[in-house]
Amino acid sequence: MTAELKKRSSRGRTPQGEPNPIDVHVGNRIRLRRTLLGLSQEKLASMLGLTFQQVQKYERGMNRVGASRLWDIGKVLEVPIGFFYEDMDKEVANQSPRMFSIPDSHPTELAEEEEHVDLDPMHRQETIELVKAYYKIPNRKAAKHMFDLIIAMSKTSYNNDDDDDEDEKEKKK
Repeated sequence: MTAELKKRSSRGRTPQGEPNPIDVHVGNRIRLRRTLLGLSQEKLASMLGLTFQQVQKYERGMNRVGASRLWDIGKVLEVPIGFFYEDMDKEVANQSPRMFSIPDSHPTELAEEEEHVDLDPMHRQETIELVKAYYKIPNRKAAKHMFDLIIAMSKTSYNNDDDDDEDEKEKKK
């Protein structure tokens, strides 16, 4: 019975007993979206009919998120299910439970992608703070104008180096 219990309790975990990296990634994406929306773990838990401890375990990857629960989380956080798997690097993606349970299993080759995980602006604190500040603007019409301004500025093609030169000229005056 102990071997059966041990086998059952290790389901979805690495051979070392650690949470599966894919579950950890999904949990990180849940936390990212929750944070971007300015929700506490308690608030998200309430919206899902869970305890905040359960949300905490999902976010850490300690508990696996079932398909129906992930569906609910996606609906509450207003993102498609695919959001939770975005930006997963190949090393993590190749650590599915199948890789640990089927002898001689080989990772599925993923399409070659540029290594942009560390450069992804969605992982920067600055991005999270910017999004939080945007959603705190009480005047939604003003927020929309700010959004439009940022989009317009991002499309301009002026040389940022020129701005630096102008700053240095001003300092010399």
